[in-house]
Amino acid sequence: MKKLTILPIAAELTDTLDYNTLSKLMRNLESHSLEFNNWSDSFPYKPEVQFKIGYTQEYLVLQYDVVEEQLRGQYSETNQNVWEDSCVEFFISFDGCKHYYNLEFNLIGTGLIGYGPAEKSSRNRLDIAEIEKVRTFSLIARHGSDKRWSMIEVIPLSVFKFDDLVDLKGKLVHGNFYKCGDHLKQPHFISWNKIENPTPNFHLPQFFGEMVFG
Repeated sequence: MKKLTILPIAAELTDTLDYNTLSKLMRNLESHSLEFNNWSDSFPYKPEVQFKIGYTQEYLVLQYDVVEEQLRGQYSETNQNVWEDSCVEFFISFDGCKHYYNLEFNLIGTGLIGYGPAEKSSRNRLDIAEIEKVRTFSLIARHGSDKRWSMIEVIPLSVFKFDDLVDLKGKLVHGNFYKCGDHLKQPHFISWNKIENPTPNFHLPQFFGEMVFG
């Protein structure tokens, strides 16, 4: 099982944030790779993905940096099928993997967030107004066949409304980070912590890694 420490960001996050300002705030945080192409026999393509994660008293902040051959951002409405686009995902559990949140955003910042146990029939999506509290900042660069995109998500802790998150410091949580694109020319399903399952499935909390708020 992989482990990482989520370090605090020593700054107040205001309503006037932009991508460059956030990127500077995240600059000194450790970068992690999505290294596991868990179903490489069926889906051999593996984009390059790095992520950083930090927190303040009120927010979790995620930065993804992606290099892939096709960019797709078809969905623009909250709670649509963003996993079919160029999509990054973050699943996190605060109660020992009994329940977890899945936060899924495509490269243009369209998102969906769900909550519940692993059984998909028992999971529910958050209201659109709650999901849209997450601020996203995207940067897309194309140079010939080299396509890169970065996205920073500023996630209010209030989004995690089923848990009491008064003080995160020292708290042990579980989760995983993913990159997918179900309807891209080369579908792929990669993760930070390894998943051992015969078919692609991110909703397997038994394969979450550990994260500690430092």
